[in-house]
Amino acid sequence: MKYIIWFFFIITLISVICGFAFDLAYSKKLIGYGVLGFFFIVIPLFSWYRWKDKNPKDYMLNKENLDKMRKREGDKRR
Repeated sequence: MKYIIWFFFIITLISVICGFAFDLAYSKKLIGYGVLGFFFIVIPLFSWYRWKDKNPKDYMLNKENLDKMRKREGDKRR
């Protein structure tokens, strides 16, 4: 999966660079497709890949997690 993300990232990066570097009739389309590919393909794949084995409740600031953090840091405000 990591290589698929890298592949799409390289393709979108090349598309944007070619759109800026070469004076073609479709340069703006290359830039646009590169940006769309980055935001609609690369970012969601990367986010899913990084978060697939994690529990989002561990990262939410609720009463229990705040109490655990304060206990760990030795805060006396409980």
